Amino acid sequence: MKAIVIREYGGPEVLRFEDFPDPVPGEGELLVRVIATSINPIDLMRRSGAAEDIFPLKVPGVIGVDVSGTVSALGPGVRGFSVGDRVFGMADKTYAELCVVQAATVAKIPDGLDAVDAAALPLVSTTGNQLITVGTDIRSGQTVLVTGAAGGVGRSAVFTAKERSANVIAGVLKKQLQQAASIGADQVVATDDDAAIARLPPLDAVADTVNGKTAETLLSKVKKGGVFASVRGGPQNAKDYPDVKVVPVYAQPDTKVLVHMAQAIKGRRLVIPLGTKLPLKDADKGHAAVTKGGAGKVILVINAK
Repeated sequence: MKAIVIREYGGPEVLRFEDFPDPVPGEGELLVRVIATSINPIDLMRRSGAAEDIFPLKVPGVIGVDVSGTVSALGPGVRGFSVGDRVFGMADKTYAELCVVQAATVAKIPDGLDAVDAAALPLVSTTGNQLITVGTDIRSGQTVLVTGAAGGVGRSAVFTAKERSANVIAGVLKKQLQQAASIGADQVVATDDDAAIARLPPLDAVADTVNGKTAETLLSKVKKGGVFASVRGGPQNAKDYPDVKVVPVYAQPDTKVLVHMAQAIKGRRLVIPLGTKLPLKDADKGHAAVTKGGAGKVILVINAK
């Protein structure tokens, strides 16, 4: 098969479109012929070596988390799937024409949802959902601020918090205020506006997707006994706020959550902005675009010309 192969850590230029051995499904696994995958921050970190301590890459190797495709073969013990089923979910080594996935981590693509677009959803929508349900455990009537609310994870978190009848504040940059009006939050605040942050009410929780100085500032706005949940690690000043519970969130595959979020996207109740769609061979260009920022969700299409 063809795949994007990494032989050394580095910039986008180390992503090479080459031949790579076909994977073989084992017990409880599916072989999926990939239709599309998408680029996530963790992909950039694995490519550069920044994630070596937590997600080491055996080189030569293949990266990628999101996958949409069709079932090509069933491993021993698999039930509930047939060859030809359209599936999507979280896996590994998805920058390739074929990949092996645990059957328990993928779901059938809902009818009416484009299979290419479906590749943009698994990691961001699951992460955003779990940032709220697992991280903050926000309840009806409580107030949560979601940082990076204009991004895919942030939008998914806002949507999930509103489903729980929480009071949701979308934290975005000043330049994103107009765009954020359609996210569905009860209030929008510019996190790079010190005066606006100072006016915030005490928060029951923060659902953080950005970390850095923004996280450090917002930690001080959380009530005693409140929660600061983050997909980017705890703020550097967490020790100064011992009465706030800091919760790291690492997305775990959950097919029920994935299908629920996909149905919301299909019904336009949740919108994940899509950026460029590129052929798999141009993964280096996609990584360069994501590094620059503002590219939306970049999708790599396997059989695109």
